[in-house]
Amino acid sequence: MADSETPEVIDPKTDKVHTWPHLVRAEFICGLLIFIGLFVWSLLLDAPLEEPADPTKTPNPSKAPWYFLGLQEMLVYFDPWMAGVVLPSLIIVGLMLIPYIDINPKGNGYYTWKERKFAIANFCFGFLVLWVSLIIVGVFLRGPGWNFFAPWQEWDPHKVVALTNIDLNIFLADLTGLDFLRNTAIWAVFGLGLIGAYYFSAVIYWKLKSKKSKFLQELGPVRFGITAFLFLTMMALPIKMILRWTFNIKYVVALPWINMNI
Repeated sequence: MADSETPEVIDPKTDKVHTWPHLVRAEFICGLLIFIGLFVWSLLLDAPLEEPADPTKTPNPSKAPWYFLGLQEMLVYFDPWMAGVVLPSLIIVGLMLIPYIDINPKGNGYYTWKERKFAIANFCFGFLVLWVSLIIVGVFLRGPGWNFFAPWQEWDPHKVVALTNIDLNIFLADLTGLDFLRNTAIWAVFGLGLIGAYYFSAVIYWKLKSKKSKFLQELGPVRFGITAFLFLTMMALPIKMILRWTFNIKYVVALPWINMNI
């Protein structure tokens, strides 16, 4: 067989394709399917215009635009300064820091899960599981009085939910019988220590894993510290949500002297 007739051997690991038409065609089809889904949904779901705004009549529930409902839902679990200022600021700062703390060059120009498990899993959990789910809850499951309604329940404006939210120290005092935990000043020390221990777990992880992990050695202590702080702060949201849902915990620690509750 002549050299000109020798079939070309293509390595699937290094082979590349052009953006057009391969990528653009797939993105166009995905966009078209989403458009069809939204179009059908708009035909099935009534969304009539309401009456003109009346300053003497407050709607119940009063909801922010859908893209802010994640923040409004977080107000159920955190104080306004935390849900409306600190957490959104950390989200913005965290997104800005990604190019500086992400040292993994793999995945540039191609899609891969195997080589970027931590980054992709973090994004999917933070955006889809947390942020998008909070918006869905705020749009579809929060009714009058900002009460929780299942999809099959009618939004009854007269529904009264008898919930007694308590701080973590009161819960632990009732559970253990240690009445000194009811003291706000004493619990402030314990509570802040508990939060400090939560973040200090990153230091322990670094001490245990850094010498054995090549990835952590390349990441370095500064980038690891920033990543761990943002990750633990993100995980604090579902932890606080679970505490509220299961034990009606309102605050982990309350600092009434400076009007700050966590």
